[in-house]
Amino acid sequence: MVATAISCAVQGLSGVPVTVEVDVANGLPAFTIVGLTDRAIQEARERVRAAVRNAGFEFPQRRVTVNLAPAEVPKEGTGFDLPITLYCPPNDDSRPHRQAPGHPDARTDRRTRGDPER
Repeated sequence: MVATAISCAVQGLSGVPVTVEVDVANGLPAFTIVGLTDRAIQEARERVRAAVRNAGFEFPQRRVTVNLAPAEVPKEGTGFDLPITLYCPPNDDSRPHRQAPGHPDARTDRRTRGDPER
């Protein structure tokens, strides 16, 4: 299953559209993020796992690959956490949780920054 969302990377003073593709496949459990990423995006693996777990779901015990395209555009920061989190299905369902609202930052409890306490 491949789920796709559109996000944005900052390049100078302008934004560059970035496609976030999340593929969940059979195989040994792994979580890989590719596409010219910096250290903060590589650390998103742990933030996404925590967000899914704290939302009451179990992270899929399958091979999860996240592609941030185009590959030649450098990506940095935590702005891709939310689309990745929204499109990682829970272990009991192979569909995305919901449509990505386009907010640039996710917390580990699956709320976006600035959301009121629930």
